[in-house]
Amino acid sequence: MVRTVLAAAVVSSAVPAERADLAEIQSRGTLRLLVILDDDEPEFVSPKPDGAPGFDRELLEGFARLHQLKVELVPAADWSGLVPSLLQGKGDLIVGRFTATDARRKSIDFTSETFPTRSVVVTRKPHRAVRTVEELRQERVTILKGTAMGEQLLELGVPAANIDYSIPAGGIPEALRAGRITCTVHDVSTAIVTQREDPDVQIGVAVGPAMSYAYGVRKDEPELLKALNEYLGNVRRSPTWNRLVVKYFGPAALEVLQSARQ
Repeated sequence: MVRTVLAAAVVSSAVPAERADLAEIQSRGTLRLLVILDDDEPEFVSPKPDGAPGFDRELLEGFARLHQLKVELVPAADWSGLVPSLLQGKGDLIVGRFTATDARRKSIDFTSETFPTRSVVVTRKPHRAVRTVEELRQERVTILKGTAMGEQLLELGVPAANIDYSIPAGGIPEALRAGRITCTVHDVSTAIVTQREDPDVQIGVAVGPAMSYAYGVRKDEPELLKALNEYLGNVRRSPTWNRLVVKYFGPAALEVLQSARQ
């Protein structure tokens, strides 16, 4: 997958980096969002100046309006740079498909869940949908080399000989469409988008632990964390969250997410 930073479309603030909690952010007037901008998958944060802003950005624009703030996107070059940039005060929170993990919690805090995530098995017709772990063990499963998914598949009893690392990053969706591979594993949000664009894609059994996307916040931002959690709680109790899921991921997304959680 090619990730591009559109510097011309979104320019980070010229204000010097600073560590700021909610009061200081309100004084500044901008909420700075550290993000990986991806013009191939804009469902969470779109880098395009026109059109829908994306699930996370639209959520946070609502939060910003409540606190009389403007939203500013601060692009990061790669995933490994997000937490260091936050700790250096280059942004106020990390957004966009950012998984709340135990390793990351050692350095930063996380809001409550913004979007559920889990790995799911993906195939494409006419190949069968993989509905059980036993069926998965019979498949040749193509995944990216160097990810933790290889270990998870081995723990599930998939033979090592059945795990295929031959496709480079970004090539798996096309290889699936072309029939060069028959089975892979995606995070559920990517699988939903892939199926929306190609109805022959089938989402099968969930594998690995259920996890959460959330916004990353520095540990010295307790008031910002509290305000975000209150806002997110209100959103989840209202129709807004479901509406945004359907808007950005399609009407089938709610059922798929619920199934992945089980």
